[in-house]
Amino acid sequence: MAVFCASPSTVTSLLYPKAYKLGQAKSNSKRSLCSLRASLPVSDNNLKFEYTPWLIVGLGNPGLKYYGTRHNIGFEMIDHIALATDISMNTIQSKALVGIGSVGEVPILLVKPQAYMNFSGESVGPLAAYYQIPLRHILMIYDDMGLPNGVLRFQPKGGQSQHNGLKNVTEHLNGCRGYPRLSIGIGNPPGNMDMKAFLLQKFSPLEREQIDDGLEQGVEGVKTLIEEGFSNSISRFNLGQKYKFHTV
Repeated sequence: MAVFCASPSTVTSLLYPKAYKLGQAKSNSKRSLCSLRASLPVSDNNLKFEYTPWLIVGLGNPGLKYYGTRHNIGFEMIDHIALATDISMNTIQSKALVGIGSVGEVPILLVKPQAYMNFSGESVGPLAAYYQIPLRHILMIYDDMGLPNGVLRFQPKGGQSQHNGLKNVTEHLNGCRGYPRLSIGIGNPPGNMDMKAFLLQKFSPLEREQIDDGLEQGVEGVKTLIEEGFSNSISRFNLGQKYKFHTV
């Protein structure tokens, strides 16, 4: 597996596997996974620039037992993005549920690892290598107890996280931590409540309302990131999120 920490130079084209073996993935989609590319015409009609795809990964645990819990908010964000972009999550590859589509002209892969939270890297590493996604285009979406419930924050990279899912992803990206992140606040455990019990708990009605609003806002934020990168628009998004529950 070849995933490099160094920031790549400007990418105008992306090489894809020339052949795709059916045994490596199962899909109900008629679209080939190898057609994951989009082009933008430039002034010279003989030239086209190809966008670099994004690998967008939501962290969570598979199964109804964990559905709707705080620790699975990454999965919920992927579901919302899939619905908004009309992407079907109908492919199994590298121990993950995968959906392939685009935002505007930019191709994206939506990913929900199915090997449980603490082994998420077993999906992310191989997918990033197979599709040759640069580190700067791997967006990790996860729950964050360091943010108030329903507050979101984009970061172009991060340090050593205490999140076990992110730790495992970093291990499978050759120890590189320079990948973008979207953290979704779930608040802190009340009183002396056990952290694990808190993470596997479902939201209260008020918290659920805040989370649902945040997820809708997150979809627009992800679209902006994909189309514009870490622009002033993302800075304004983060600022708006930071103060959205503040009252004058």
